[in-house]
Amino acid sequence: MSTTGWLSNPRNLLHPSAVVAAANPASMMCTRRSLHNGRGPKQSKTKAFSWKRRSRGAVNGLEVQRAYTPISPGNAEGYFEVLIKCYEAGLMSQYIKTWKKGDMVFWRGPFGGFPYRPNKHGELLMLASGTGLAPMLPILQSITDDEEDETFVTLVCCFPTFDKIYLKPLLQDLARYWNIRIFYVLSQETSLEKLPWSYQENTYTGRLNEGLTKTILNSCRRRPFVLICGSPVFNEDMSRYLKAAGIEEDSRFVF
Repeated sequence: MSTTGWLSNPRNLLHPSAVVAAANPASMMCTRRSLHNGRGPKQSKTKAFSWKRRSRGAVNGLEVQRAYTPISPGNAEGYFEVLIKCYEAGLMSQYIKTWKKGDMVFWRGPFGGFPYRPNKHGELLMLASGTGLAPMLPILQSITDDEEDETFVTLVCCFPTFDKIYLKPLLQDLARYWNIRIFYVLSQETSLEKLPWSYQENTYTGRLNEGLTKTILNSCRRRPFVLICGSPVFNEDMSRYLKAAGIEEDSRFVF
């Protein structure tokens, strides 16, 4: 049983792997750690997303637990990976930063999720902000691993800056598939000139507003089913933009 990737700095991101837990609680051993995007401003609270597995620990005698989304393929055996953003003042973050190789970590789950079926939708439009990327990855990897799944995917990743983009190598690998497009929206970047040339064509500066959302919708190859994951404000904004563009509730899913 294993857990890969954890965080020693509470401002950064965890990328752990752990043994797949059953619905009943189980303990897993931390076997490897890796740090992602080690810079960033102070944050205030932890985000929780669907396809949840729940981790539990104690800080100063107080039990705390949070739900995280596995980013590993759905057919992974013997482990799962989660992407965790830690916060300087977060109780769970204080517990996570104590993890070291060989520690046993208590998990349970999975809970909930989006019931994806191959070829059910002609195209998926994924709108993800920050760690809202997490629930999109198992779906993407399921599609790319299945030669008979011809679903088109347009993934829109929203981050403050280029340096804050999570899991760049994985995203670049996914973007090489014939049916996958990935766009980046960087809210704090003012120019594309300093970005690597391979990113310039598919990156926008500023925020994902109503106009840009409509532009991306119109570029979809088929009428999309839309998946949304981010902060509550992000989710509300995206739902409002999509409704204005004619995408009703039965054609979108909010994690």
